[in-house]
Amino acid sequence: MDQLIIKRIWRGGWVLLATAAVLFASWMLVPLIYPFLIAWAIALALNPVVQWMSLQLKFPRWLSVTVSLMIFILAMLTVAAAVITRIVKEIYNLSMTLEYFLNVWRDLFLQLVENENVQKFIHSISSLYKDNPNIQGSINNNLSSTAQTITAAITNLITLFLDGIVRLLSSLPNVATISMVILLAAFFIGKDWTRWTLTFTRIVPERVRRPTRNVWQDLKHALFGYLRAQFLLISITAVVVIIGLLVLHVEYAVTIGLLIGLVDFLPYLGVGAVMVPWIIYSFAAGSSSLGIGLAVLYSIVLVARQIMEPKVLASSVGLDPLITLVAMFAGLKLFGVMGLIIGPVTLVLISAMNRAYVFRDLRNYILTGRR
Repeated sequence: MDQLIIKRIWRGGWVLLATAAVLFASWMLVPLIYPFLIAWAIALALNPVVQWMSLQLKFPRWLSVTVSLMIFILAMLTVAAAVITRIVKEIYNLSMTLEYFLNVWRDLFLQLVENENVQKFIHSISSLYKDNPNIQGSINNNLSSTAQTITAAITNLITLFLDGIVRLLSSLPNVATISMVILLAAFFIGKDWTRWTLTFTRIVPERVRRPTRNVWQDLKHALFGYLRAQFLLISITAVVVIIGLLVLHVEYAVTIGLLIGLVDFLPYLGVGAVMVPWIIYSFAAGSSSLGIGLAVLYSIVLVARQIMEPKVLASSVGLDPLITLVAMFAGLKLFGVMGLIIGPVTLVLISAMNRAYVFRDLRNYILTGRR
């Protein structure tokens, strides 16, 4: 019995060591090879188009890959140009709107200061200030401290904004270089797709290749299903919000609806991160009809989301919504914003490995020494 336990501990330690080595190698290598992973994903996505061109149009393989990449690049540039143009236009319109509201708030502030009751209150404070010299120093110090805090906050905000612009501009050459590497790698991978597939088949043993193939097939279904489910949910949210804003005659309804749809991807917050402050502001600004309309629209979005999300996720991925939410939150805490993608993808990978009986085989290996 002692020998059996020792062998199980030895095999379990070997599995843990191999897992740790794979995770460490992935952690070290991914920052170095991520352009080639992106290139492989692009080549994989374009491979059906490449094969169709090669078979139906009788194009050489290299020409099919070139045409597919050119179409892909043109599509990305068109979308980027449209998005950037729209954003610039909306920022300009937003600046005009903010200028208008600043003038409105300034007028409201002046009216408030000129109010008779406010003037009496200011006079009382001034009299208290003059009649009590002992508190003058304390008041002056507090005012000075408050002014310094506000000044420091504004300075830090402006500095952060300018640093962000500088980092964005300085990163453009690096982004261009990485993009060229990705496109070239995607071309070579796509052109020699069959050769690389055969190389992988010869190098990897059958006992490893078979579960890997099962994991990959299941992973493609689950991962693409998860992305498809999220896209569907976000699209439904954006369409409902756009229709609601158009009914309420809100300006820039399409742009606002698309932004709210993207915000819907955030865990816990979702649409409420935009809609709730907007509703509160509408009532505070005296636009009760708009506030009521936004509240009704927000309720419709919440009900539609709660009804459709479990069904869409279950049918597309087979993941529990609560577990998916936990994975997104854990990813957010560990990896930042990218964790919103890394967390669910990791969960999908673990689920795919479980359905391919990888964990069962590891358990059998640890307990009996056989798969």
